[in-house]
Amino acid sequence: MIPIRDTQPSNTVPVVTYSLMGIHLLVFLLQLQVGLTDNVFFYLYGLVPAKYTVPEVSRHFTVINQVFSLLSYMFLHGGFFHFLGNMWFLYVFGDNVEEHFGALRFLGFYLMCGIISGGCHFLLNPVSMVPTIGASGAIAGVMGAYFLLFPKSRILTVIPIIIIPWFVEIPAFIFLGIWFLIQFLNAAGSSAGSGIAWWAHIGGFVAGLLLVKVNEKLPETGIRKKIRPFTMKKHTPRLQMIVTSGSPDSLDLYGNIDITSLEAITGANKMVTIPWGFYKPLYKVRIPPGVKQGTRLRLSNMGKSIAGGVKGDMYLAVNIKNAI
Repeated sequence: MIPIRDTQPSNTVPVVTYSLMGIHLLVFLLQLQVGLTDNVFFYLYGLVPAKYTVPEVSRHFTVINQVFSLLSYMFLHGGFFHFLGNMWFLYVFGDNVEEHFGALRFLGFYLMCGIISGGCHFLLNPVSMVPTIGASGAIAGVMGAYFLLFPKSRILTVIPIIIIPWFVEIPAFIFLGIWFLIQFLNAAGSSAGSGIAWWAHIGGFVAGLLLVKVNEKLPETGIRKKIRPFTMKKHTPRLQMIVTSGSPDSLDLYGNIDITSLEAITGANKMVTIPWGFYKPLYKVRIPPGVKQGTRLRLSNMGKSIAGGVKGDMYLAVNIKNAI
């Protein structure tokens, strides 16, 4: 299962999420320069439990390095697909969680999830000499928070069936629940020398759940309200999932498409997907300039069909967000 995007709206630009992705990219480019097989680099900046528990190992590292490694390990990756997969999951789930916490608190939340996930791995592998690297634990925390905050959101997921991409909507609590179950089963069946820190994923996910509750107890500082006007989105997602409805006695279908007030003025091009299994999953929709709230766009022959090739139309009502 590969998540494409979620249906939970986000009204602000996830500045911290994008910044974290940028930092991860810069570090990965540095790794490419150093060499992805440079074990010395991974021992210096990765999380190696033996650095802290085995005297013969710890004496080779300074206290500063030991402390810094608790943060630096989560910005390293072992390869391109490791990096790409982590960044994609952060992109899909990070924006809504950041909007809930606010930019500064989200940064603290992300780093805490990474530290806690590393601590979980450390407690279960206290003398391991294998470097643990990757943002997976911190991102698992983001996914844990999403699971708790937006369980009814739906995840547009592509499931490859041989060579055919099948687009399907999966409720967030099911998608993330399956993900967590897979991590747990892998953790239970893995050995201490496993190349993937499954328990770090589990620790990060649980940390995300707990830190959401902790955040509810903290007082507001007012910083989020001051920053929000500068981070409001100017555009809605280019790809949108359309949930349609209709009546039994009509071939026409009805749905909604989201745009911003700026897009209502200038017009926009969108790609929409309608959960009809294998039948034409993606459509291009042109939003003409000057549309108003509630304007209906007619998409010919995209409604229901009956025997003989007769098809109805689809009508998409424009929903203008962030109206000015």
